[in-house]
Amino acid sequence: MRPNILREKLNAGKPTVSTHIHTVWPSIVEALGHTGIYDYVEFVAEYGPFDLHDLDNLCRAAELYNMGSMIKIDQSFMPYLTQRGIGAGFGSVLFTDVRNIEEVRECIKAARPDHPDYGGRYGVATRRNSYMGYGGTPEYVQNIADTVLVFMIEKKGALDNLEEILEEPGVEMVQWGGSDFSMNIGHPAEADHPEVVAAKKKTFTTAIRMGVPPRAEIGSADQVKEYLDMGVRHFSVGTDLIILFNFWRREGEQILKALEGR
Repeated sequence: MRPNILREKLNAGKPTVSTHIHTVWPSIVEALGHTGIYDYVEFVAEYGPFDLHDLDNLCRAAELYNMGSMIKIDQSFMPYLTQRGIGAGFGSVLFTDVRNIEEVRECIKAARPDHPDYGGRYGVATRRNSYMGYGGTPEYVQNIADTVLVFMIEKKGALDNLEEILEEPGVEMVQWGGSDFSMNIGHPAEADHPEVVAAKKKTFTTAIRMGVPPRAEIGSADQVKEYLDMGVRHFSVGTDLIILFNFWRREGEQILKALEGR
């Protein structure tokens, strides 16, 4: 079985760097691999269109460069997409919209092996992670069990139940979701609202205190220091669609200015 890059980094206490993609074109993953910088790539399946073939191909591309992979999934199709993502080869799953420990545990059950030692619901299935076999071997069970389970803290309910959620052994990393949180409390897009700022600080400081690694989503390297000063060691920088939009707008505006008066 192939090693789980993110799992190995977490076990070794090493920092990680990742980025987000909406696109299902494997060449984008290959371009990331060519940089030699990123530990894993996150496919934000919650936001864009894809099919099951795309999941397999994205994982194949990441494996070519010894990169890990994460899939961010919709809550509404959680059990199905969790197991299809793991079966495609994703080494970690980012769960969205959880509000309480019961919802967290449902996510964990969907992702863990159907085995007495794990108490999950992922059984034997012939998918990429079985490597052309039917599955069900001890190695197959371990491959599923090694999947890193990450949870968005982006609803007021999750914040209110934060310590209980962080105490759950299956919660292995958390990600603050300020946009969802601000909307959930009735202040959409108000990142500087005092309640949003306080919730963000609570998420990071509590996770670090309780020994659950938090990951920071950042738009550029300029934002790293804020989180490093808090003790954060895991980062995901940029999103393909936003990177392209910002480039096209910035460069296009400069060209239009150059053309004025010509």
